[in-house]
Order: sequence, then C-alpha cells, then structure tokens
Amino acid sequence: MGIITAVGQNVAENLCALNEAKTGISAPEILKTKHQFPVGEIKKSNEQLASEADAPNDWPRTALLSLIAAKEAWLPVAGKANGLRIAFISANTVGGMDLTEKVYKNYLEDKSTTDLTRLKYHETGMVTQLVADKLFPECWHTTISTACSSSANSIMMGAQLIEQNMFDLVIAGGADSLSLFTLNGFHSLMILDQQPSKPFDENRSGLNLGEGAAYLVLGNATALKKLNISSLGIINGYANANDAHHQTASSPEGKGNRLAMENALAQAQLSPEAIDYINLHGTGTANNDSSEGLAISSIFATRVPAASSTKTFTGHTLAAAGAVEAVYSLMAISEQKSWPHLRLQVPMKMLPWQPEKQTLKSKIRHVLSNSFGFGGNCSTLIISSAEELK
Repeated sequence: MGIITAVGQNVAENLCALNEAKTGISAPEILKTKHQFPVGEIKKSNEQLASEADAPNDWPRTALLSLIAAKEAWLPVAGKANGLRIAFISANTVGGMDLTEKVYKNYLEDKSTTDLTRLKYHETGMVTQLVADKLFPECWHTTISTACSSSANSIMMGAQLIEQNMFDLVIAGGADSLSLFTLNGFHSLMILDQQPSKPFDENRSGLNLGEGAAYLVLGNATALKKLNISSLGIINGYANANDAHHQTASSPEGKGNRLAMENALAQAQLSPEAIDYINLHGTGTANNDSSEGLAISSIFATRVPAASSTKTFTGHTLAAAGAVEAVYSLMAISEQKSWPHLRLQVPMKMLPWQPEKQTLKSKIRHVLSNSFGFGGNCSTLIISSAEELK
C-alpha cells in the first residue's frame, strides 16, 4: 500500500499520526484563497512534490500526489511482476483543475500570451494517464469518478477483475488535490466548517476538505506466489448502492448507506456481530452523519463495534477518501487497534451509540469502511485479516 495525506508523506508517517492522534487540519498555505476554512493540506508546493515524485513540475497537483502514493505501493513488487497480467484503476474528481484555474486567470488578463494547451490536463482521465505512462506503460488502465466513493469503487472494481480472472494484479485507489473550484463549490453548499470539524457531534457544523492519495496492490494467489509475499489483508466484501434521493444529500433515513453495508456483509458472509471496527464516512455535515448513524443503528442494533471517522485527521479527501481509509483499515488490522475519533464533545442525541474517542487495543479481524458520495453513490468495503480467512 502507498499513501500521502496531510498527516504523512508515506505509510509509516500516516501510521505514526494515527498512533499519536495527530491531526493534519490547519489553515491553507499552499492553496491561495481568501476563504480561510481549515483544510487537510499537504504543506508542499507542486515543485517540491514533483521533485520527490521525479516528475515534471508542470503536472497537475492531483497527478503528483497520485504518483507519489502509487510508487510507494508498487515499487516493492514491481521488479518481480514480469509475466503477470496487471491493471491500474485510479480515481479522482478534480483532475487538473489547479492548472485550469491558472490558465483561466491568465486568459482574463492577457488572451494573447495564454498557453491554452495547458487545458489538456483538465479532465480526470488525464491524471490517470500521466501516472500510468510513468509507472505502468504497458498496462490496461481506467479512471473512476463517482464523487466521494470514487476510490472505494476503484478498489471494488479491482477486486472484481481479479475474481473474474481478467488480471493477476490490480493497483487500485485514487487521489485528489485541493483547488479553488472545490473549496468554493463546497462553500456554496454551506457545508464547510469554520473550525476543525466535529463529525458525529450534536453541534457539528460541516466538513473540512483535504487532499491526498492512496493505493492498494490487489493480487490473486498466482501473484502472491510469484511475488513471494504474504497478504496484508483481504477485500472480503464490497457493495455499491444508490438511494437516488438528492444530488448532494443522503436520504434522511440512510437507505443507500444501509443497502451498501448490508450487501457488503452478505457478500462477505458475515453477520454484523463479526465486524470489529467501522471506519465511518463521518464527514461532519448534519445530513451525512445522521443518515450514516441511523443506517448503522438499524444494522448493528445495540451492538455497534468501535467506530471512528479518520477524516478528523486528514480532512475529507474526496475521491481519495475510500482508498485512504482502506489503508487505515489495513493498519487497524496490522496494529490490532481501532483509531480514535477526534474532537467529539457532545454525542448526537438521536443515536444510541457514539464513536470511540480513544485508541482501543483489541482483536481486529474484520473492518467495515464506508464511503458515501454525492448523488447517493454509497459504497462499503469489508477488509479482513488474511489470517482470519485461512
């Protein structure tokens, strides 16, 4: 696995931040904006990221983040993968918007000197193309963009392609960077918190945007044998559902959320009692937290396992969120810990349970991770210990 977020530049640094309950939420510095909403920003310029990624510094920021995380996941096994059927599935929503914003500004100032060829980086598929050409030039690749469930869906698709014997290895995940367009868009919806967000708090006021990237290397038994490696965990169950309620809001009763969780549990052939930790979608908006909370209550009844939103560490990384939280779910299994839910002060009165504010050391065999996107696109992954399934 590979990851870069506001709390760490790699797997080791992210694990350290989780263990130390160290948040990455702060005022924006790299993103130049008049709106000083707290964000989960990676405090490195595009030039610094490009240098670390060994990539051109005129790439979109999303592509640079994607390359850094994909490299960390891929390079340990790259030299052993000859002869395996390999695919790359990457998710993003912002594309090259950061470059488009600069082109647009220049165009308004002086049309004659504006380099319009820079707009070629705008669409989401170009981000995947750039990284694929750099790391996987001979591999099949595709892009998924389903809002905040995007990289959960890329992991889901990777698992399906392996199950259907189309590929032996799939590098799956996603990336997104902060941009003015994204920040202003969420501001127009009035769902950004002026302070570090408080998901599942009675007095929650909205979300903090973040940026980052994360990827998992998924493989079948043939790949594991050839690479001579052991599995960190198993994508044991997954499901996508859509409540078709609203363009930007979940149904009040959490219908799509509940369907995604129920179907993932059914595919994994697990009862709700088997889940040891829930990585909540937990954005901090009034609607998202109430609908997810009610759906969890309806499934788990009085036995809700340890649950937390790690977006309190990273901010909401949009298309990267599902993969970031899949990495954190694997870390929970490897460390045998559930991660703390930061900044919870007054638990939601409507729920008979609350997230766990402390790191809990316990037996973690099965983790349920939720990623719910705009348009009602709801996805759930169940990640299990490889030892548990032997």
